[in-house]
Amino acid sequence: MAVYTQLNKIELANFLNNYNLGKLISYFGIIEGIENTNFKLTTDQGNYILTLFEKRVNPEDLPFFVNLQIHLSNQGLQCPIPMKDKDNKIINSLCGKKAIIASLLEGKKIDIPEPEHCFQVGKIISKFQSIAKKFKQSRKNTLDIKKWKLIFSKCMNNDNHIYMQLIEPIKNEMKFLEENWPINLPSGIIHGDLFQDNIFFQNKNLSGLIDFYFSCNDYYAYELAITTNAWCFCKNNKFKKNNFRSLIDGYQTSSKLNNDELKNYNILLRGAAMRILVTRLHDYLYQPNNAIVIPKDPLEYFNILNWHQKNSVFDQ
Repeated sequence: MAVYTQLNKIELANFLNNYNLGKLISYFGIIEGIENTNFKLTTDQGNYILTLFEKRVNPEDLPFFVNLQIHLSNQGLQCPIPMKDKDNKIINSLCGKKAIIASLLEGKKIDIPEPEHCFQVGKIISKFQSIAKKFKQSRKNTLDIKKWKLIFSKCMNNDNHIYMQLIEPIKNEMKFLEENWPINLPSGIIHGDLFQDNIFFQNKNLSGLIDFYFSCNDYYAYELAITTNAWCFCKNNKFKKNNFRSLIDGYQTSSKLNNDELKNYNILLRGAAMRILVTRLHDYLYQPNNAIVIPKDPLEYFNILNWHQKNSVFDQ
């Protein structure tokens, strides 16, 4: 989450008039995250999240994201519920951008994950995958290796920044991943973005998932790889093996990793690190001047990638 588009109270109040969600009392921008503009809205009927879609979100994908959240919620997975307006529409426009309002999921992110958190995360990943198997729509992953290469090519066009030392290692790793990316692993719909700020907890219990705007069809083990990188490394990039073991144990309470997934897990981890590395580098180089967003350091994921190049999570 972030704030790229500024709104005033009159604009928001007028937009809310299209809904039966009450009168606007207050609002503020949420600066965590980097993809879309988000505001927390408080009305005399409750609290909601307004999202304006920026950057990498294709408006044509919004029905998939919305319908997936509705499906997951109807099947018992806790997540924000998109709100319909007075005309029964969910996807609307505000300030020239597509926008939705959703219910507010209670809870907060965990800043320092421990094994008990990771076990619950593994369990909900398995639950998500099981429920999503019954969802009839599909969406191609538009942030795959081809997209990483395109994003990185833009970074190479900028040759005057503090991260120049990353360029050659990224080029070499990109070539390796393109030549070794696995095929025909078990797949289905994944969340695709299960970082700490997208999983909420209350009283040490996982309360739900948010931000489904990278959801797509991809390898189930790739979801676990993304989550491993996000939940099983300290800020100093030290691998937390107990977190990883708990994550996998939680997942395997009702799902299993097969031999092909285990064999290719290191490559998936390296790819998951590369995805974040190149997008962070791009966002550092091309961040809009008027954006209210906390940029994230590409070096964090460069160091995680470097760790995976030298180690196996299963040998620790």
